[in-house]
Amino acid sequence: MKSFISDIMLDTKVFMDMSFLSSNSGNDGRLRYANNSNYKSDVLIRKECYVSDAILTEIKRIIEESEIVKENDSKWPAPDKIGRQELEIKLGNNHISFTTSKLGSIQDVQNSQDPDGLRVFFYLVQDLKCFIFSLIGLHFRIKPVN
Repeated sequence: MKSFISDIMLDTKVFMDMSFLSSNSGNDGRLRYANNSNYKSDVLIRKECYVSDAILTEIKRIIEESEIVKENDSKWPAPDKIGRQELEIKLGNNHISFTTSKLGSIQDVQNSQDPDGLRVFFYLVQDLKCFIFSLIGLHFRIKPVN
């Protein structure tokens, strides 16, 4: 498999609290997840597991099909007091990094100066977060499904 690393990071700062989601998957199949929501002074949640080549191939497919590497964040809303979202992807020889304000809904995307590019970012982040949350949830399930 080609060199492949994907970093997904979502930072949100609101009223002195910080919410942070980060996942990293590399060539060795290691998936690391960290979540620091500070909800009710909660501690940093860290999870790590190994995934198969099929999972890495699927993450790579999701990223490639989104065509996010063709986008540019220069016209996207800058991070503000509501929050920020960041996405960094290293895929083969491509290394891209995007930063924008926290996007609460598709309405925020449609009201931007670059709704088409920001829509690609918005849906890619949603897809990757859902996929990773599913993997983490399945791997660390306390009670098996009967």
